[in-house]
Amino acid sequence: MGTLLFVSAAGFLAQLIDGAMGMAFGVISMSVLISLAYSPAAASAIVHFAKIATGAASGAAHIRFGNVDWHATLKVAIPGGVGAFIGAIVLSSIDLRAAIPWTASILLVMGFVVLFRFTRQRILGKTRRARARWLAPLGLVGGFVDSTGGGGWGPIVTTTLTASNALEPRKAIGSTNAAEFVVAIASSLGFLIGLGVNQMPWAAVLALVIGGTLAAPFAAWLVKNAPQRILGTFVGGLIIMLNTRQLLVAFSAPGIIQIVAYAAVGLLWGYGIYQAFKLLPVDHAANQATKKSDS
Repeated sequence: MGTLLFVSAAGFLAQLIDGAMGMAFGVISMSVLISLAYSPAAASAIVHFAKIATGAASGAAHIRFGNVDWHATLKVAIPGGVGAFIGAIVLSSIDLRAAIPWTASILLVMGFVVLFRFTRQRILGKTRRARARWLAPLGLVGGFVDSTGGGGWGPIVTTTLTASNALEPRKAIGSTNAAEFVVAIASSLGFLIGLGVNQMPWAAVLALVIGGTLAAPFAAWLVKNAPQRILGTFVGGLIIMLNTRQLLVAFSAPGIIQIVAYAAVGLLWGYGIYQAFKLLPVDHAANQATKKSDS
C-alpha cells in the first residue's frame, strides 16, 4: 500500500511538471518505478497505460484553456502513435539503454537553444506555422523514443516545436500534451501484445493514473497564465538538467564530476531565470506597442 501511495504521489508531481512544461511525466515516473524494482519494459508499460488517462485529462484541460494548435497536433499524433507502437514491441524483448547517451546529447543541445532563445532581449524570430513535412518524422521519432525509454515524447516534440519557433511555448506544450493521448494508446497496445495482459502491474497503473489526473487541471491553468519568457526559460533549463543527469548516469561519471556538472547547470539555469524576469518589462512594452498598432 505504501509503495502504491508513493507511485501515486510521483504521478501527481510528474503530471504537474509535464502538463505545465510539456515534458517529464515519463522520465519522472519511469525513474520512480525502476527504483521500485520494476523492469524497464514493465515500467514503460505502466507509464504509457497511465498516460491514456492523464493524457486525456491534460489534453482536455489544455483545449479548454486554448493551448492547442490542432494543425500541429494532428500532424505529430498519428506518426507518433506508429513510432510508439513499434517502440513498445521492440522494448518488450530488447533493452535499448545504449541509445540513451545519443538521445540525451541531442536533447541537451536543444535545451541550450531554447534557453538561449528566451534569455535574449528579443525572443528569436516570429512564430511561424509548423509544416507537415517535418512534423511527421518528428512524431515518429518522438513516439519511438518515448516507448523505448519510458519517456521522451515531451522533451523531443515540445523542445523542437519551441526551439524552431513553430509554436509559442504554451501552444507547443498544449499541442504536445494533446497528441500524447494518441501516442499512449498506441504504445499501450504494443506492450499488451509484447508483454501480455497477465504481466501488467495494474495496481501501479491505477495509482499513477490517480495522481496524474488530479494534477492535470492545475498544470493547464499554470501554462495558460505563465509569461511566455518565464515558461520558455524553465523549459530550457529543465531539458538541460534532465539530460545532463542522463549523460552522467550513462557514463558512470565520478562524484566530483557530477557535482561540478550539476552546479554549472544550476548556475546557468539560475542566470537564465534572472535574465527572463529582468526582461519582462521589455516584453510588456513590446506587447503594448503591438496592441496600439493593431488598434
